[in-house]
Amino acid sequence: MQGAELVGYYPGVIGEVTRLHATYYARHWGLDLSFEAQVGRELAEFLERADPARDLFLAARGEDGLGGCVALDSTFEEGARLRWLIVEPAWHGQGLGRKLLSRCLDFARQAGHRRVFLWTFSGLDAARRLYEAAGFTLAQEHQVDQWGNQITEQKFELNL
Repeated sequence: MQGAELVGYYPGVIGEVTRLHATYYARHWGLDLSFEAQVGRELAEFLERADPARDLFLAARGEDGLGGCVALDSTFEEGARLRWLIVEPAWHGQGLGRKLLSRCLDFARQAGHRRVFLWTFSGLDAARRLYEAAGFTLAQEHQVDQWGNQITEQKFELNL
């Protein structure tokens, strides 16, 4: 993480974030084209409409490119949604995920959000430890056939 700079949007970041998600989740979880397409489409839509007073996008950039990212999307009635938290595998274990999550939650509090939620799936143990250490609790869990795979989808929530 040394040398990582946290920045907002920059040209090419949509493709870089989409690539990171697509390659990581295809390699480790067998997710298919529909996952990559959803990430790219929804991230592009989010960045086009983001309100800087309520929404956040952070990318960690280092000399070798994108190290990770996170976003906070305020367009949900039930609270702000934490989205696209991911860390490049070469950067795992260096505290970058914790830093991204912490900055995101600090922003949520400053923006006046009262609740943050996220969707993930069972098996992402390192991410789950980060979420629970930050105070998130598991609120829902169910099986779905999605992205070419059967997963146990999980919803975590945090009251601020």
